[in-house]
Amino acid sequence: MRCRKQAFVITIITAVAFVSIAAMNVENEPFKEGVYIEPSAQQKGDTQKGYDYLVNGDYLKSGLGYNFYVLLNGKDKRNYLGRTGKAGNVAYNFNLVKTKNNNSLVVPNCLQCHGQEFNGNLVIGLGNTFLDFSKPFKRNDVKGKITQKVMRFILPQQYQSSRVLIRSFSTIAPYLQTETQGVNAADRLAILLVAHRNPETLKWSDKALLEIPEEVIPTDVPAWWLLKKKNAMFYNGFGRGDFGKFLMLSNLLTVSDTSEAAETFTHFKDVLAYLKSIEAPRYPHSIDSTLAVSGKAVFNNNCSKCHGVYGDNVTYPNLLIPAHIIKTDSLLFKANYQNPQFIEWFNKSWYANGHYPARLQPFNGYIAPPLDGVWITAPYLHNGSVPTLEALLNSKERPRYWQRDFEQPEYDYVNVGWKYEVKNEGNSRKIYNTDKPGYRNTGHTFGDRLNKEDRKAVIEYLKTL
Repeated sequence: MRCRKQAFVITIITAVAFVSIAAMNVENEPFKEGVYIEPSAQQKGDTQKGYDYLVNGDYLKSGLGYNFYVLLNGKDKRNYLGRTGKAGNVAYNFNLVKTKNNNSLVVPNCLQCHGQEFNGNLVIGLGNTFLDFSKPFKRNDVKGKITQKVMRFILPQQYQSSRVLIRSFSTIAPYLQTETQGVNAADRLAILLVAHRNPETLKWSDKALLEIPEEVIPTDVPAWWLLKKKNAMFYNGFGRGDFGKFLMLSNLLTVSDTSEAAETFTHFKDVLAYLKSIEAPRYPHSIDSTLAVSGKAVFNNNCSKCHGVYGDNVTYPNLLIPAHIIKTDSLLFKANYQNPQFIEWFNKSWYANGHYPARLQPFNGYIAPPLDGVWITAPYLHNGSVPTLEALLNSKERPRYWQRDFEQPEYDYVNVGWKYEVKNEGNSRKIYNTDKPGYRNTGHTFGDRLNKEDRKAVIEYLKTL
């Protein structure tokens, strides 16, 4: 496996985010106190059209000219998506689109966050845990200003095509910095974008229209294939109504007004259909079938009331688990109550109106997610604070400070997750420091009640999902 650095990476939010956590031994308590999420009617779409729009569509309409992109990045040699022509030379996390003047423009796509290389292959729908939001971005960066001047005066046509994206990115990037690499700033990105948009018209404002909180809350990018089982979106299940409205939120980076947003929205019923068609990757190594059968029994007796049943009789309860039960880091869900201006913005915005409205409904706690493909979704918990399933199910094994190799990452097929090194202190952007607010690895200690043999059996069973 390898992590290829991009010279020009703009991270996109599609606002589909789930907690990748595993087995929960809770002796019926969360089932009694969990809050059921009612389903919302969703539009039907065309799977193939959705895939094509995802990897070729113009849901962002500002970017780099093709020649300028190749100058900065070179031609991509892997072509994971099997695209033809110039599009085959563009990395999988960018789309090649045509402008009104028939120029070729390279724009970021959703796979910036929702695609990751694993064992030399691209896994579409797997959250990208190698992005680096921890690098400081200086608003008055001299190199960046020189680049803009070159584009503006030497390549004026290119500058016009890039101007809107440059404006958005230069405005929000200085406020996206996380404490460590590998976590995502998706919630922060959404906050910054809506703060600069009129909720009814979606027109851009250079000055923030809402008060922006100081904290940048880390999240782990969810797996898309879980969406088919969900009745609501986001870590605390507060995304209700039409999922397409949430999926298209990346459009806020470049959208001009509601008419453009409405045209983009017509494609997202198809994108949703494609996302629901994605299946979790199969575990690539041998599985001890006898141990897995034993683990299934332990799982069903201790974990299924929250995380569902798998196999021939699939069920998923769609339960929100209150904070006093789950006890994981609370900064994310508390922010929804401490900063209600963003909930209010969305619930009176263009997204909350029309024939297919969406709304945000906060909750004090987090959703218990489906566990399909959980083996490949490390690190775990909603903030990516736990590197392996073994540590998730045995809280005593969770490292306080830990570091994984982002350049040459190695997967741990025994403990299931990323191989990591325990550190004595969290004094580097490459080290995950669980002492920091938002980064804590507390809570979800239900696996501690299992003995060593049962935990091993549960992990073996989870490899089969």
